[in-house]
Amino acid sequence: MKADCPEQPEVAWQAFVLHPFQAEASPAGPIASGPAGTAGPGAGLELTGQIRRQAGTLELGLRLVGDLASIVLAAPSSRPERRDDLWRSTCFELFIAVAGEPAYREVNLSPSGDWNVYRFGGYREGMENEPSLQALPFDFKSLPGSIELALAWPLPDDLRATNARLEVGVCAVIEQRHGQLSYWAVTHPGDEADFHRRDGVVLRL
Repeated sequence: MKADCPEQPEVAWQAFVLHPFQAEASPAGPIASGPAGTAGPGAGLELTGQIRRQAGTLELGLRLVGDLASIVLAAPSSRPERRDDLWRSTCFELFIAVAGEPAYREVNLSPSGDWNVYRFGGYREGMENEPSLQALPFDFKSLPGSIELALAWPLPDDLRATNARLEVGVCAVIEQRHGQLSYWAVTHPGDEADFHRRDGVVLRL
């Protein structure tokens, strides 16, 4: 008789809030108005999420609420594919690395269903397409009152090792009216928005 496999214990979700980058000169509190009377980057929006690592799979959920009519979303594609430059419009992003190692991956997820995963050898160095992936399992929904994304990614072998402590950054680029882009992350450690900075990759799994 085949022995039963022990059940994996349920891993709790880790909740987080993303914040739009504001230049140091911007006042604290509500986001300042932009040029010509337009609202500042990210005004009227809230972006929250939850993440966990469960049995070798990275699970991520994001929820965007607020002035959704102001957001530019790529139309759903009938044949989603791997594409570059998704971050030039609304795009949800993930940065992930093994703690203590300089190499990391960047994940781009578009509302169209298009995607990409890049591998870097170090800070913005040696960029190449992640060779082990031909598709990425994520779901994007535009619902009454919210825009939601769910990702369940079976991690590559080097990231799914049980003893590998992972460092993760969850980010987003949101395009609103007039082509205005806002850059969202759990934290912005520098004087400009830079998702690649390792000191901004603050979630631990």
